[in-house]
Amino acid sequence: MSGYTPEAAEIVQRAAGVIAAKHRGDLVGAEALMSAFSSEQARTLGFYLLADLALGLVKAQSGQSMDDLVRELSLLLAETAQSPPA
Repeated sequence: MSGYTPEAAEIVQRAAGVIAAKHRGDLVGAEALMSAFSSEQARTLGFYLLADLALGLVKAQSGQSMDDLVRELSLLLAETAQSPPA
């Protein structure tokens, strides 16, 4: 995460922790991490930076352009929003 301040790195790590906790079924831990953000702005920034990093990793692995990745993600989200829950 070059170029990030220690504070930015901390909020990105916290956002990643929320997602990791949720995926392992630790909803109490995820909620605790969510409430540990100092403000709504910090929470938003953390998840924005995490999404940017994640898309950057996918871009590096796939060789796709960021525009193509975002387009593919948008189509997937649209499909998911229109599909009834399983």
